Amino acid sequence: MARDLRGFIQLLESKGQIRRISTLVDPDLEIAEISNRMLQAGGPGLVFENVKGSPFPVAVNLMGTVERICWSMNMEAPEELETLGSKLAMLQQPKPPKKISQAIDFGKVLFDVLKAKPGRDFFPPCQQVIIEGEEVDLNKIPMIRPYPGDAGKIITLGLVITKDVETGTPNVGVYRLQLQSKNTMTVHWLSVRGGARHLRKAAEAGKKLEIAIALGVDPMIIMAAATPIPVDLSEWLFAGLYGGSGVKLAKCKTVDLEVPADSEFVLEGTITPGEMLPDGPFGDHMGYYGGVEDSPLVRFHCITHRKEPIYLTTFSGRPPKEEAMMAIALNRIYTPILRQQVSEIVDFFLPMEALSYKAAIISIDKAYPGQARRAALAFWSALPQFTYTKFVIVVDKDINIRDPRQVVWAISSKVDPSRDVFILPNTPFDTLDFASEKIGLGGRMGIDATTKIPPETNHEWGEPLESDSDVSAMVSRRWEEYGLGDIDLAEVNANLFGYDMK
Repeated sequence: MARDLRGFIQLLESKGQIRRISTLVDPDLEIAEISNRMLQAGGPGLVFENVKGSPFPVAVNLMGTVERICWSMNMEAPEELETLGSKLAMLQQPKPPKKISQAIDFGKVLFDVLKAKPGRDFFPPCQQVIIEGEEVDLNKIPMIRPYPGDAGKIITLGLVITKDVETGTPNVGVYRLQLQSKNTMTVHWLSVRGGARHLRKAAEAGKKLEIAIALGVDPMIIMAAATPIPVDLSEWLFAGLYGGSGVKLAKCKTVDLEVPADSEFVLEGTITPGEMLPDGPFGDHMGYYGGVEDSPLVRFHCITHRKEPIYLTTFSGRPPKEEAMMAIALNRIYTPILRQQVSEIVDFFLPMEALSYKAAIISIDKAYPGQARRAALAFWSALPQFTYTKFVIVVDKDINIRDPRQVVWAISSKVDPSRDVFILPNTPFDTLDFASEKIGLGGRMGIDATTKIPPETNHEWGEPLESDSDVSAMVSRRWEEYGLGDIDLAEVNANLFGYDMK
């Protein structure tokens, strides 16, 4: 099966995870309303085949479950994502092997890197149709408008590709773009992102910044582009590591950039430094409409696409949304990397209900006083995306961090707010977070919900309540004898104690 968007749709169809809708639908509000209801229900991906105002079909909700994200990465279960994270951790901070087995494992990872190197496609499907100059009309692409207060139509799952004008190093990111005219869009990126850095360097050099937007790519490449891991590897190499083989790239027709050869659409253009237009408001992942910001204007002069292309899209909003499912998968990938950077961390979890990055729960194997605070501070600096995490809750290793009942119990029974809560004021922050008094500047809170040891406390901690181990084992053996065989004991344990919870 081809490793592109079409191949993934075929895979989902073979598993009964695609619904095709032939009824005429409007990309203005209607597609998002249908898709949002399907997302809330954990339903299948959707392909709208009859879209008002466009000859092209729209695919949405393809990555609306963690299971489908695993399939997009050639995996069957979320646990396999941690194996990938272990590979990336080994590449990020390689250590001299102490055992032959470690040398063999590192050699396997290096071989995976060699297999993951991108290749070149000289007759790419993404250039089967070429449109240039005055014929460029972005209105023909069935961009959606998700919410009634949104300023216009948007692109959400496009790979935004730019290049450092000095070094030639490319950056691949996923940023929102707003339609401004038939051949222009504004791009909304944070100042710390790679594309924004490239634009600043282009301005210093007195040059325009070339840009390409690849739409409808293999979802695996989207996951790679959404993984901001600080190692000296390109997103194309990441995607190859994710998929086990290199991504085929094609040179653009009018700009000196490379894009995935199997993209459904490619938009080619330039940004003139200083040329800005108002962007927004739009519904965002916080669950509110964002503000209006002046953003760089992209002028497009070429569109290429496959024959009968498919437009892939999604939209933000209060979870659950596709971006939240992607964040859950990335959480698994980050775990081994985070353990390597902050050695005391046993596990960590970013709850979807906390917008997948606003609150983190980490468990540690506590060995000395003050360790929970150290772990929280180390977490905030471990990876760039954790810069915007508002709350870090640290618990003992025996707490199941994915069970909110256990976490709330730990906070309620082990925290004295005057001692165990600390706040870092006036730190760089997410401009979309309206809770901050000053936009772009906010506080962070750490909560030490671990068992306290001297000198953190001057009294002995209470003995935790536990069942008698012999009686507990006997009850498990006699469960059927009690006439309770219709009640799943494993499910009882999961509900009471968080056992086997993913």
